[in-house]
Amino acid sequence: QVQLVESGGGLVQAGGSLRLSCAASGISFSINAMGWYRQAPGKQRELVAHITSGGSTNYTDSVKGRFTISRDNAKNTVYLQMNSLKPEDTGVYYCNTRTIGGLYWGQGTQVTVSS
Repeated sequence: QVQLVESGGGLVQAGGSLRLSCAASGISFSINAMGWYRQAPGKQRELVAHITSGGSTNYTDSVKGRFTISRDNAKNTVYLQMNSLKPEDTGVYYCNTRTIGGLYWGQGTQVTVSS
């Protein structure tokens, strides 16, 4: 059974930082690409950052230079370090992976950035 469990969200002032974690189980974590998505109120879910099994990363333009995705294969965990947060970063952040068995999502963690 695949499980993705996010943590680390919260309320932060603009300019602050948060680090999100996503603990995975039920998958061969080291061979899976992982992604972080977010969904703002009234908007579609969007890809924020992605990391391959080899550690290659890519980011949506709005977070480049501020967010960093990383992974610890020994802990089956993917991270999203978010710096210089802006009110427009507010939303529910979801962890995601795709395996041969399907597409999986975590339950999400709320990030709220106050101005």
